[in-house]
Amino acid sequence: MAKKPETKADSSVGVTGNVMFYKNPQPLSLEAHKSFGVKPVAKPFEFMADQHFLPMTAPEFGAAAASFPIIFAGENRLPLAVMGIRQNENLFVTDGQYNQDFYMPAFARRFPFVLAADQANDRFVVCVDTDAECVTDKKPTQSFFDKDETSAFTKEAFQFLQNYERDRQATSVMIEDFKKADLFEQKEMNFRGQNPDGSEAPVQKIADYFAISEERLKNLPAETLKEYSDRGYLAVAYAHLVSLGNWQRLVNITLRRSRDEASA
Repeated sequence: MAKKPETKADSSVGVTGNVMFYKNPQPLSLEAHKSFGVKPVAKPFEFMADQHFLPMTAPEFGAAAASFPIIFAGENRLPLAVMGIRQNENLFVTDGQYNQDFYMPAFARRFPFVLAADQANDRFVVCVDTDAECVTDKKPTQSFFDKDETSAFTKEAFQFLQNYERDRQATSVMIEDFKKADLFEQKEMNFRGQNPDGSEAPVQKIADYFAISEERLKNLPAETLKEYSDRGYLAVAYAHLVSLGNWQRLVNITLRRSRDEASA
């Protein structure tokens, strides 16, 4: 079970670690942020425009499978949404706007809030990135506090963070079970772009990753398959396998962008 996040900042808070997107995450407190909140900005998703991988949690796989490939990476088999095949390019963000036809990972939707580990006190602390463009202490549209209490907006954000942390921990448990069952196999994705003159460029490897082996999955003992079904693991595994069909979408979008860049 996820630990309940704390919202009081004091001298005992020892927040550690860095998180993608966040420039200056600070423990949220009434004393420091009473006048703070968020405001609309012209390019609300510019913060994720240069991130082509985003972490995912297992409960998101079903909704995300039709949008982009979901892969597993590294020794920990971290689930990642593949949102671009060139470095520093998110194909789903254009001019700071997210393409609403596609799923947005919860990792991004929680911004500018985040839970940070306060290891000294064995707890999570709710933080907010005070350097985010949408965060302001000048007449915010949505305030973090209502008088001396957290606002309804902030309470909703806290609940989202708690749900996300719960899902993240459940995902870690699932992945350990998949590793014990030896379900992962190594894969690679290759990409052939175009040269400025329109000719084909050499083939480039764009990703080494892990995927669930459908063959190994099908050959699990019947009792294991039933357990996986009961725990929702089978649905997650097959959503992942379906999602891999989206590699070609990313290639096609990238090729179109490359042609547009060459023309420009």
